[in-house]
Amino acid sequence: MTQHSRDLSRRRLLFGGAAVGAGVLLAGCTSNEEQPTEAQTKAANAPGGNSEPGKQVTIGFSAPAADHGWIAAITNNAKAQAGTFSDVEFKTVEAGADAAAQRAALSTLISQKPDVIVLLPHDGKELNAFGLEAMKAGIPVVNLDRAFPDAKAYRLQIKGDNYGMGVAAATYIIVQLKAKNVANPVIGEIAGMDELELTQERSKGFADTLAQAGFKVANRRAARFTADSGQQEASQLLQALPRMDALWNHDDDQGIGVMAAINQANRKEFFMVGGAGSKKAIEDIQADDTPLKATVTYSPSMASSAISLARLIGQGRGMSDLVELQVPKEIILASETITKENAGDYLKLGF
Repeated sequence: MTQHSRDLSRRRLLFGGAAVGAGVLLAGCTSNEEQPTEAQTKAANAPGGNSEPGKQVTIGFSAPAADHGWIAAITNNAKAQAGTFSDVEFKTVEAGADAAAQRAALSTLISQKPDVIVLLPHDGKELNAFGLEAMKAGIPVVNLDRAFPDAKAYRLQIKGDNYGMGVAAATYIIVQLKAKNVANPVIGEIAGMDELELTQERSKGFADTLAQAGFKVANRRAARFTADSGQQEASQLLQALPRMDALWNHDDDQGIGVMAAINQANRKEFFMVGGAGSKKAIEDIQADDTPLKATVTYSPSMASSAISLARLIGQGRGMSDLVELQVPKEIILASETITKENAGDYLKLGF
């Protein structure tokens, strides 16, 4: 990820809404002499803004089966957000067991000519060809979470800041270790699915940031975003590292299994940072009675925002708090760090 991309990642979406929040300011007068443009005045004075009903649009939606808390929240958030608009017809398409099955189902959807398709693919690289097909057919695609490599395959891409997750996790760990005067720490990492680019980006952000402090990962294991795989990989990592100072687990759902392995091994000498921001993880951080002391966010609220923005794209509208006449091409949510001190603020966003 380039520095420019990381700068863009500071742009955040408000939970469940279409507005870009902190990091994107409504353009206005920059001096006493300058006057707002016609577009600025029109946007500022629009009654109700983007919430005003517009042209009826049909949004096709597809995401992998909800066998994971974060994925379930993605689908639930998308459906709930669509239900808030009287001018949206929400059409869910089964994703099937793998990328090939999802593409077959989505190809059928193209023939039904929805106004927009919102898609969280099994694998962004494997579904890239579908994105190109839909866009060529004149159907805008909103690519969610797992990125298409080809920019021509999507009209809008919304994802979490995966590199930023690694940066945030490493930054928290570095601060804690330096406060304890640990000079040569033993740091473990339990990643998600290694074949996914998002996992690779998370690990790179983690390694790059640790390196800046002169630290490195002593042992890394890749799990599968499930509790069972988390427990299996954590058990092996704990055996490989008889002593450890800190551990980063990429995903709070698989963290349930990681914590089970830690309890089984009766290990208490290190602290852990999670990933994504599940409700259980936030509650455990708030209670402060487990090794889990923080988690770095990757919010499924992005699905709510994807539906809101897909609606505007289908209606040919821009965002009322931006001067530009069209919805942006890419939005990256910032990864925030949840600790005991701010856990109460984030609990309502847990999945």
